[in-house]
Amino acid sequence: MRVSLLQQNLARGLSIVARAVESRPSLPVLQNVLLRCEDASLQLVATDLRLTISYAVGAKIDEAGEMTLPARTLVDFVNQLAPERVDLSLDREKQQMNIRCGGAVSNIKGVDAQEFPLVPEAAPVRFHIAARELKQMIRQTTFAAAAEDTRPILTGVYTSLEGNVLTMAAADGYRLAVRTAQLDAVEMPAQSTNGAGHEMVIPARALRELERILVDDDELIGVSLPDERMLVTFHSKDLQLSSQLLDGKFPDFAAIIPDDYSTCTVLDREDLLRACRRSEIFARDSAHSTTLVVQPAEEEGAAGSIVTRGRSSERGDFEGSLPANVDGETLEISFNVRYLIDVLNILDSEQVRFESSGPSNPGVIRPASTSEGETDDGAGDRFIHVIMPMSVSGR
Repeated sequence: MRVSLLQQNLARGLSIVARAVESRPSLPVLQNVLLRCEDASLQLVATDLRLTISYAVGAKIDEAGEMTLPARTLVDFVNQLAPERVDLSLDREKQQMNIRCGGAVSNIKGVDAQEFPLVPEAAPVRFHIAARELKQMIRQTTFAAAAEDTRPILTGVYTSLEGNVLTMAAADGYRLAVRTAQLDAVEMPAQSTNGAGHEMVIPARALRELERILVDDDELIGVSLPDERMLVTFHSKDLQLSSQLLDGKFPDFAAIIPDDYSTCTVLDREDLLRACRRSEIFARDSAHSTTLVVQPAEEEGAAGSIVTRGRSSERGDFEGSLPANVDGETLEISFNVRYLIDVLNILDSEQVRFESSGPSNPGVIRPASTSEGETDDGAGDRFIHVIMPMSVSGR
């Protein structure tokens, strides 16, 4: 195996695949990255047996071959090289890779590629979605997935395909984020075993890694739906990311989305975000409980308001008032302010719409629509976020 390529390309490829390497894997070889020559590229692969990332780097191949090298050592060393040509040469007898870049020379011991797990072969691509839209869908759902694995199914993102509509939803028991997208074309299998091709729960971790890798552009990402292996795969020109699915039934999230409201408020997203951040400083001592007081306009033609309040028995309190368009009744309701900050951070619209039907009922946040029915970021009704309220006592 003899390969030449640019240091910056090798460093980028390693930074991408190394995200799949665990610090304490079940098998020693899983601490390694597989290097394999294919056509005019060097394929880099890493896996933890649940998540597999493969990335192809353009290279000059003088001699084909494959080898696995310790990920941490390889990444650290390549990152310290000059931005010049890197030459890789495998010594099969010594099971080590000679790496040269300028005046720097290293020999890194590895493990035979035969001991590395087989790279999963993806099922046929069933649909494509623009990288920009897929990144936004992931960003607008994974933040609401559960961080703890007391209920493992909630650490994933429910993903369904119904006709040409792709839906992603995540919930942790206190909040719910749902995002939909319209696809141009979908090629479904003639028969789908137990609906596996239409419905799945993808680990949020795998989707977050995909979001980090994808470039925010119009490149089409191919998606292979799971077959009997319960594996979903995302493809781009140089990337293949495969993830095992979570086993179990995701809760019926549609049942908790309110059908109506008694109070609807539209206001500037950035203004509300700043007010929530200020309130959080004082809400930390009370389980992050922040109260929102929504007041309709006192007279016709005047603006309504929304007041945010955060209190600390030891540090003091905060109260901020913001102008808002309020339709409906006066409302006083408490939420975990961190959840409000999370959802306001992932929205791109200038204004948000907040709906509720009372202090003991869920609140709904979505991008605010213009007079034409679309949001300023084009999301329309494709995103909805539901937050459960907190009691006045902060429980």
